[in-house]
Amino acid sequence: MSWLALVAAGCFEVIGVLNVKKLGEKQKYALYYMILSFGLSFLMLSYAMKEIPMGMAYAIWTGIGTVGSAVLGMCLFGESRDWTRILCIAVILISAVGLKLTA
Repeated sequence: MSWLALVAAGCFEVIGVLNVKKLGEKQKYALYYMILSFGLSFLMLSYAMKEIPMGMAYAIWTGIGTVGSAVLGMCLFGESRDWTRILCIAVILISAVGLKLTA
């Protein structure tokens, strides 16, 4: 259950970042969604850390947030899809999986 909470925390982090972007575009309810998303993200992360070691949980949480935000930026906001950027995203994913496999 802790791993599901950790993945959910990462997904809520991505939703929060998406709402930061929308907040900059002055969309009406973005602030409320941002606060709710980040709150749920931290709540789920703290729950996951009861069973998953702190370093691993934080690394995976930030990895999900980073990769998710970068992919959403490419898909929704036309950000660069350069091969070096995609390679860096792959390195983040490989690092998160490596942490889990070596634990």
